[in-house]
Amino acid sequence: MTEFISLYDYLGKAAGKELGKRVAEYALISRVQHKIRQVSNPKYAGPIMLYPKPFLELYFSVYNA
Repeated sequence: MTEFISLYDYLGKAAGKELGKRVAEYALISRVQHKIRQVSNPKYAGPIMLYPKPFLELYFSVYNA
């Protein structure tokens, strides 16, 4: 079973709006399945994208973001 994780979980810190947008656009172009989870904490409330862990590993190895 594929593990879906957020950018926050993968990076260990908030990714920020711009990086999140770049990853989302690349996932769309690559036709990578994603999921959405609602979160609520003192710094952010709303939806977050979840991606397959292998996709994030590939993205960050290629783009070294």
